[in-house]
Order: sequence, then structure tokens, then C-alpha cells
Amino acid sequence: MTRAVVVPSAALPASTRARSRGFPYRAASWLTPVAVLALWELLARLGVLPKQVLPAPSSVLAKAGDLLADGELTTNLLASLQRSATGFAIGASTGVALGLLVGLSKVAEALLDRSIQMVRAVPFLAILPLVIVWFGIGEAGKIFLISLGSAVPLYLTTVLGIRQIDPKLLEMTDVVGLGRTARIRWVVLPGALPSILGGLRLSLTAAWLALVIAETLGADAGLGFMATNAREFLQTDVIVLVVIIYAVIGILCDLVTRLLERRLLRWHPTYARLTA
Repeated sequence: MTRAVVVPSAALPASTRARSRGFPYRAASWLTPVAVLALWELLARLGVLPKQVLPAPSSVLAKAGDLLADGELTTNLLASLQRSATGFAIGASTGVALGLLVGLSKVAEALLDRSIQMVRAVPFLAILPLVIVWFGIGEAGKIFLISLGSAVPLYLTTVLGIRQIDPKLLEMTDVVGLGRTARIRWVVLPGALPSILGGLRLSLTAAWLALVIAETLGADAGLGFMATNAREFLQTDVIVLVVIIYAVIGILCDLVTRLLERRLLRWHPTYARLTA
């Protein structure tokens, strides 16, 4: 069985260690967005960016304070978070379950995979009228769209992770006499976990994209509802605020996924080297 070799940092050339320690990677990753915000603020204050086109970050922040004070932002944010969390929980669990089933069974692959691939190829906007016919404009249709968007990336990455497991590991489980359940628990799931966690990141992004579309279905609360109303009244600062909130939530979701990778993949040579 082939083992991955982890090169200790002490074995690396001194110049390489110095470069890796000397460059502030984490600070640099935040420097670019901060610089963009500073440039945006400067151009807005100089009048290069008209307020009606793109208000300054300070104006957007002031508007956020006003909306927080009257409770409108909190109400709509909580409504969106509840929808996305419910839809994501349903979609993620369904995607992983189907991925495991298809990845472990040739019969399930023959029966399910082609149909799922066909559904994956259909854009959300194309099925929006059909979702309205099925569910109306209530919460069920919104949660369905979010669930669908969340399920597909995790399904694909789960199947991919299972198929990329080293066949020699599976042969070893036959040699030591592991049963099917033990094989899935100790070999298949750990081996597919890096791919599944990568799919989790994609799934969270898809959930928020689906939420934007879902909240156009006659929603009476939510970030999409806020943006739609702001568009009607040409409130550019509110629209920009909603976009920034989506971006911040996306960053937080990515940080949570990275934390899960560090904790759950400490045994993996690649991740162990990155988190050392």
C-alpha cells in the first residue's frame, strides 16, 4: 500500500522556510478587500462614483445602522437565514445519502445517476414557473429550490470521493475480514471526506444563490425581499447593503468549512501539513 510522505519543515531548505515564515499570508488575504473598500470610499467621496450608481461604504454602513435601529434588517436577515438553513439541511443530507448510495451500488448508479445529472443541467429559472405551480408562493417552494441547489454539489462530490478511494485499501478490508458496514465506516467515509467537505463549500454557495431566486417568489420578508423593494424605490444603498451581507455570510460559511476541514482531516497528510 502506498503511503503519502510528509516532509518535515526542518527538512526544507532554509530559504524556503524563511519565505514561508516571512510572508504574512493571512494578513495579505484580507488586505485586498480592505484596499478595495478604501478605494471605493475615496472614489465616492471625490464624486467619481455617483451616489445613485454606487454609494460610498460609509453611506451603506449608515443605512445599515438605520435599518438595524428600526428592526427591519434583523427581521429580514433572520427570515433568510431560517429559509437557507432549513433548505440546506434537507438538501445536504439528501445529496450525501444519494451520493453514498450511487457510489457504493452499481444498481443505484444505473437507476439514479442519469436522472440526477439531467436535473442538474436544468437552470433554476427554468423550473421556477413549475415550482410555483407545485407549491404556490409559500415557504415550501422556496425551501424546495434551496434544497435542490444544496443537494447536487454534495451528491457529485460524494460520488467522486468514493470513486477516488485507493482500490488497494478496499482489497485490504477483504483481507482483514471487515464487513460492509465496517468498510463504509472506517475506509469509505474517511476516504471520501475531503471531497465531501469540498462539496460542502460549493453546496453552501449554491444554497445562497438559490435563496436569491427563491425570495422572488412573492416573499414578504428576507434579504431578497429587501433588495426587490429597494429596486422599486431606487434605494441603491439598500441594494449594495444586501450584496455586502451576502458576501459576508459567504465568507463566514467558508471559514466554518475550513475549520471543519482542520478538525476532521487532521489524519490526512495534506491537511496535516497545511495546519501544522
